[in-house]
Amino acid sequence: MKASKSNFYAYNTQLQPFANELRHNMTKAEVCLWKFVLCKKQLKGYTFRRQRPVLDFIADFMCMELMLIIEVDGITHWQEEVVLKDIQREKALCNAGFRVLRFDDEEVLKDLQNVLQELEGVIDEIERARKKQELPQPDTGGGG
Repeated sequence: MKASKSNFYAYNTQLQPFANELRHNMTKAEVCLWKFVLCKKQLKGYTFRRQRPVLDFIADFMCMELMLIIEVDGITHWQEEVVLKDIQREKALCNAGFRVLRFDDEEVLKDLQNVLQELEGVIDEIERARKKQELPQPDTGGGG
């Protein structure tokens, strides 16, 4: 399923209660990223949602306008079985049209400025790609 405005970006209502619980029990790194970078349109004026049910997953943070998902991974994401699940999850989200960025807890807690710069760079890249798609294609001739 491709995520789009018409399907509310693949919103999964069945995961809503679990998402609400996660929203109230965010990790220290998630709280830090939310408070200092993502909430209140701090990041280049874009709206991010926390713990957003999408497909069969709950994304840590999601910007619908950019089709961007940000995951903050704790130490459990180093376990082999979790790594494999993360790969499958990321593939499904990408197939739905999202771009997925991953940061680990330590990165967020110890180098938030670098995380911010990386996010700004990715957003700039997405914006450039969109502008390029909106530009009319040059006439290459061939018509008479």
